[in-house]
This record gives sequence, structure tokens and C-alpha cells, in this order.
Amino acid sequence: MRVLLAALLVSTAAPALAQSVHQYGALAISPAGDRIATLEAGAGQEGHARVTVRAVQGGAVLRTIDPCATCTYSAPTFGRGGVLAFLARDRTAGTVQLMVDDGRRARAVATVSGIAQTPRFSPDGKRIALLVTIGARKEAGAVQAGVRQVGEIGEQNDEQRLAVFDLSAGPVAAAAVKPVSPAGRYIYEYDWTPDGRGFVVTSALGNGDANWWVATLDAVDAQTGAVRQIARPKTQANHPRVSPDGRTVAYVGGLMSDFGSIGGDVFTVPFAGGTPRNMTEGRPLTTTGLQWKAGGIVGTTLKGDRAGLFSLASNQPEGVTWSAPMSFAAGDGKAVYSDDGRTVAFVAQDWEHAPAIYAGPASGPQKITRDNDAVPSVVKAQSITWRSDGYDVQGWLLGPRAPTAGKHPMIVNVHGGPASATTPQFASGALKPMIDGGYYIFLPNPRGSYGQGEAFTAANKRDFGGGDLRDILAGVDAAEKAAPIDDARLGLTGGSYGGFMAMWANTRTNRFKAIVAGAGLSNWVSYYGTNGINQWMLPFFGKSVYDDYKAYEDVSAVYHARTAKTPTLIYVGERDIEVPPTQSVEWWNALKANGVETSLVIYPDEGHGIRDPEHAADLQRRVMAWWAKYLR
Repeated sequence: MRVLLAALLVSTAAPALAQSVHQYGALAISPAGDRIATLEAGAGQEGHARVTVRAVQGGAVLRTIDPCATCTYSAPTFGRGGVLAFLARDRTAGTVQLMVDDGRRARAVATVSGIAQTPRFSPDGKRIALLVTIGARKEAGAVQAGVRQVGEIGEQNDEQRLAVFDLSAGPVAAAAVKPVSPAGRYIYEYDWTPDGRGFVVTSALGNGDANWWVATLDAVDAQTGAVRQIARPKTQANHPRVSPDGRTVAYVGGLMSDFGSIGGDVFTVPFAGGTPRNMTEGRPLTTTGLQWKAGGIVGTTLKGDRAGLFSLASNQPEGVTWSAPMSFAAGDGKAVYSDDGRTVAFVAQDWEHAPAIYAGPASGPQKITRDNDAVPSVVKAQSITWRSDGYDVQGWLLGPRAPTAGKHPMIVNVHGGPASATTPQFASGALKPMIDGGYYIFLPNPRGSYGQGEAFTAANKRDFGGGDLRDILAGVDAAEKAAPIDDARLGLTGGSYGGFMAMWANTRTNRFKAIVAGAGLSNWVSYYGTNGINQWMLPFFGKSVYDDYKAYEDVSAVYHARTAKTPTLIYVGERDIEVPPTQSVEWWNALKANGVETSLVIYPDEGHGIRDPEHAADLQRRVMAWWAKYLR
């Protein structure tokens, strides 16, 4: 459910941005905090980012690593003495090489036939662990295009397992890669124990796409692969981290609707096992990532419109040491810290400023790159807040930098999730035609979103399309007070959960004059039995559809189709397993049967999002034409 923004923002964002913006990806920091590594592609460079090592002090480029011109790189990570590991993927060969660079040359440590991610050096620096999926039939993650459902269903699952490689040995060929964690268990995340004897992991038995929502916190022995359960969290869990003394495990726990869309509170539990303890209960913010360093637990937060850095040991309010109205990104969470926890680094951006690397003390990181300083902004952005049913709700309003006289149409874009949030990302590329066309864009974060604590995130449990829709409509009122918006020319769009909201709102209100629904849910009853991730609904609905049919029926747009009047463009990926295309087909048929103008486009071989550049360009043309037809 994690198509965060719909087609008008991201459908062609990647290729368009690459023409003018220097990109920084997968940022890592050295244990000493003196160097960072990123994957960088300069303005106009598409498809092949190089591994770039920079000095934290001043940001100067120290080394560029590019041993394979036909490969794509990922997951740079540092070991002792500044040794750098990264992955080089050859899609034509179907292999991934684990590479290590000692500052003089890069060499291959192992070759994996399939896919791999998350290399990490052992505490003594002599070994590297890696998550491997040998013979992978699809990309890792439920948002990726699924394998075609033919043959005996459910009998074959990709298995992501832990493998460990000794750096003193020669290169390991693909046929010789032997995972240490047991077959049948999917490993999502891991952290080495300080003694190097094992790992703490989040894992689940069976299908990895479907079962993350019921994953347990486990210990895995690095030699034997034996698994011991540490805890069965009552919430979803991300970012397991072991304390420096090896006695305690911390993780981010909360109501989460997608793996990798991290938000919740900080929990700790003894490594020996026990009941997790909430360390940040009641704080009116969302923890979005954590690490456990020598000085204690540190990480990132989101509160309203501000991303922040936090330390549990800090005496600052709510533990936040620094914050700004921007978004953070790094390879291991949203920010990375040196081993002593004193130096932090991340890539930052907001709606009006293109990405830059920030680094320095956690109490005051500074911008250290200037590659994008000359890139012009195409929008004027403002954060707005409003009251709805007793809640303080936040959202973003984007508009022309110099709007023309008169009132303007506005598109309301609902994020996916629902446990997620719209945070600032530099507005260019696909967004420019919208802004140049005079549209305002409103991006609300209604109840169910991150940014105001767990109670706010959990407030739409068993209430999809209820209070959250009221929050959105109240936000439209607030936007109309803040800018010259024409209430007679409002559009609504969203992807995934936002696609559901776009379909559902059509049965609740006639306020919108045009709708674009991406990968949406129209029938929760049929959806439950046909999607590839139905475990995700239990934390939100409380029971399965077989035990509480009415709860699912009550929020299904198809059961209320006679009240829908607004013209709707629908799009979805052919191989979407998170929200199968049958949901869009159902809604398309329902609208046609009731005389509502509608169009449905199913893009071949796409998953939960439209990624192929040709498909993305086609979708943007259709979306722009739809808005022009009904809102101009």
C-alpha cells in the first residue's frame, strides 16, 4: 500500500529530474565519521551512478569507484579503517557481486546468482554478512511486480537468507554461496551482535511479501544458523539494533502498513528474550529510524512538517537535537551516525531546494555539497495546519511562484499507506507542467499518517474513509483560505491507499469534479482473498474478512457505486500483488454501469507503481488531459 504520491508527482519524476539535478543515493558514513560514500549521478547522467567517497569536513570528493560500466551499484557500507563494501549488479547476467574497496582497488568477494542487499561488516571487520535471494523470481518486496500466478500456487517462494563471507578467503563463486540462516525463513533486516557470533533479525516463515506484518524478532547463530525467538512484537517492527554490550535489542515498533515505510515508537527488549518496553510512549511525534551507538540510541523523527534527529539520552524536548522542514534520506534509515554517535550525515531536500548532503555534529549538521545550488525552484510551498474532530492535522500546499490573477484549480493528492506521510521532495520534472498550468496541489497528512505520534497513526483503525476523509475535506477548506483556490475546480488523486480514498470519496461527496485513482481498492471483501499481502489488514481491521465480513463491506466503494458521480481515470500495474488490477476492473465496471465517465489503463509487467519510463510518460499525458478536460 505504499504508492506514496500519485502519478502527477512521481510518474516521470526520475528521468525528468536526472536531466537537471545531481543525485545522491544510499549514503553511508565511516565508523570514525570522517568519510561518507554515496551513489552519485551528475546532472544529465541517467542509469549509471558511481560510488563516490567524500570527506565529511567540507564534502570534497576523495575517490570515485566504478569497476563495472554495465552494472548498477547499491548499498555502500564502511568497515574498519575506512574499507568500503558495495554491491554491483549485472542484470543481463542475473548476478550480484559483493565488492570490497580498500582505497586502492575494488575486488569481488562473492558472486550471487539472483539478488542481494544490505551488506554489513562484522564487528572485527574480518567478515561481511549479506542478505541473498538465490534464484530470485522477482525483485524483493511486495511493491515490485509479482511473478505470474500459474501452476500450483503457493508452493514456491523466494527466500531471502543471510550469508556470511570471510574476507581473507578467495572469491566465492555463485555455485558456492551457502546461506547460514535456515531455508523456509525470510530475513527482512538484521544487525550483528557485538561479539560477532550471530545476528538479531526480523523474520517470518513462508512468503516474504505476505508475512512481514507478523514477523518476529529473532536471534540467528552465525555458525549453525540456529534460530531463537527473542520477542513477538504486538506491532510491526523495523530497524532491529543491538546495544554495544550485547544485552539489549532496540527497534522501531508501530502500526505500519508497508515494510520500509517506518514509523512508530522506540522499543527495547533483552537479547535473552522478554516483553518489549516502549521507551517513547506518548510522544507526539513519529520515530522513523534508529541506530544504537556508543552514546546510546539515536535516530530520526517526524513531527508535523519537520524531520528531526533525536537521542534518547538527550535532555532536549522529546529528545530532538535538531529539526527542519525538509526530508532526510540515507542508506541505513534516514540518517547515519558514526560509531560514537557524535557525527551524522544524510541527504536533505525540500519542495523548493534540490538534494544536498548535510553532515556534522548531531546538534547542528551543515550543508556540505553545492552541486544543485543553481537548480531553480518551480513551486512555492507552504505547510498548513487545521483542526478536524479535535485533531491538529498538517499538510502541504504547492502553487506557482508567481500566480496569475484570479482563482485556480487545485488537485488533492492523498498519500499511500495509510501509515505513511507526505514529506518534502524537490518539486521538478513531472510536477512542472502542473504548476505551469496554474494548478495548486494539496498534500494532506490525515489521521492514520505519521508525524503526530502513534495515537494519531492508529486513529483510522476500522475507520478507513471516515475520519480520514473528514480530515482531508477540512484541509481543502484550509487550503482555500490560504490561497486563491476555485472550489468549483477541485480534483482528487492518490495511489494505493490514496487510490482507495479516491474511489471511496466518489461515493461520499460530489465536491471533486475529476478523479484519478491509482492502484486503488474498490472492494475490500474480494481484495482480501486475491491480494498477495492480506496479513497487513489484520492490524487495521482487527479480524479477517471471514470473521467480520461487514467491516470490510462497509468501506467498499462498489457497494455504494450508485452514489458515485465524478468522472474517474483509473490506472494500475498488470502484476501488482499489493492491490491486484481486479480491484480497478471492478470499479471501472461499477462506474460504467452507473453512467459515470471513466477510463481504465492497465500497464503491462508493472507492479505497485508505474516505473517504466514509457509507461510513466503515457500516464502523465493521460492525467494531464483528464485534469484539463474537467478542471479548466
